[in-house]
Amino acid sequence: MQNLTDKVAIVTGGASGIGLATAKAFLEKGAKVVIADFNDEGGQTVEKELKGTYSDAVYFVKVDAGNEESVKNMVAKTVERFKKLDIIVNNAGIGIQKPSHEVTEEEYKRVIAVNQDGVFYGAKYAIPEMMKNGGGVVLNTSSILGSVGEPTSLAYAASKGAVNQITKSLALEYAGKNIRVNAVAPGFIESGLVNKESLGDFYDGLVDKHPIGRLGEPEEIAHAFVFLAENDFVTGTTVLVDGGYTAK
Repeated sequence: MQNLTDKVAIVTGGASGIGLATAKAFLEKGAKVVIADFNDEGGQTVEKELKGTYSDAVYFVKVDAGNEESVKNMVAKTVERFKKLDIIVNNAGIGIQKPSHEVTEEEYKRVIAVNQDGVFYGAKYAIPEMMKNGGGVVLNTSSILGSVGEPTSLAYAASKGAVNQITKSLALEYAGKNIRVNAVAPGFIESGLVNKESLGDFYDGLVDKHPIGRLGEPEEIAHAFVFLAENDFVTGTTVLVDGGYTAK
């Protein structure tokens, strides 16, 4: 098992939701965490709050996960601050839900850029730093929609299906370098705008799709990331944490 104490981890999309829960879970395990997010104000606020407990173990970097130079800069700043990089959680993601024939080229490409290309960029610049350390861990946020279809979610589903395949390919390519690559595929998670107050009756329909009878919590996804970071014998897999959604 991997001891996460003093490991250096980047979590993209780390200022809220699953990303924030994952950052906190890694900090609790003794890791140093770079919270990377496009939301500058939110990221700085989270950094300030967490520094009260974790001091210099937490650091915020603004990043656009869909922009290669921005991701390259994120990794460079991480290494400059903490002198190494052991783990990256490519979690940043966006979605668009509308009839597929109404999706614009710009909308489609932006979802692919953040959700799919962002995973590629994160791995591309993190892996060389990990090789300098003799190994590391790449973790990706997929989705149940990488495995099953959903109307009006074409771009998001396409990007998450790609994340599953990227995860497998990278795992095979870098296993000999002691770099493990895995993904977590959450079901619907109660965070942000996904709640009863915001969604009304649609919320109940989402709950009904999960045999366990509720939506997930961000912390439950974070625990899966911690498991994958710690377990040295798991690579090339996408772990479904979905309340039974895909078992039906």
